[in-house]
Amino acid sequence: MLATVTDKGQVTVPKEIRDKTGITPGSRLDFEVQDDGTLRVRVLTRGADNLFGLLHRAGTKPRSIEAMDQGIAAAVRARNRRARK
Repeated sequence: MLATVTDKGQVTVPKEIRDKTGITPGSRLDFEVQDDGTLRVRVLTRGADNLFGLLHRAGTKPRSIEAMDQGIAAAVRARNRRARK
């Protein structure tokens, strides 16, 4: 597959490659030039759509926003207590 570099240095990644690699708007790509002059491109971060279910653990119940807020507040209190020691 071919792509053309614009005068601004931009390249459009062909749709087939985007589909196969999961590249979506907001994805971050890492470019690395190899010793032989070839270019290696890795997808580092994918768009927010790919984050759905990332923290799901089988067998655990979803937590409410209130429960999450309480957990965050408890962690902050514990960290502050440790910092004062």
